[in-house]
Amino acid sequence: MIDKNFITSGRNTIIHKVRKFDLLIINGGHPVVIVSNRGIGIFKGEIPQKKSDAKKAYQDVVDVAATEVFGETKTLIFIQALDNKEYKIDYSKVNTPNFIRIHQDSYI
Repeated sequence: MIDKNFITSGRNTIIHKVRKFDLLIINGGHPVVIVSNRGIGIFKGEIPQKKSDAKKAYQDVVDVAATEVFGETKTLIFIQALDNKEYKIDYSKVNTPNFIRIHQDSYI
């Protein structure tokens, strides 16, 4: 079994669990979201094409539609980040201030 840098919970929650690696969340044709130990935002860089390239850059590419994650694209995803906040990513509100919001200030 491969040890992942995240775990999934429920039908739409991703829990970031390794401080050293950043998560690149891919959800269909929507903007790519990066989750680091300092927070969350829209990723502007180049997405690594191979797992080995991502690992060298201390990144983990998470494709939401992959069968090992959720198996389909989602409109709403919750991210429990390492900064002790839970974020709500609402893909129906792309390009608005409500696209990425803090859902809970402290989930622990």
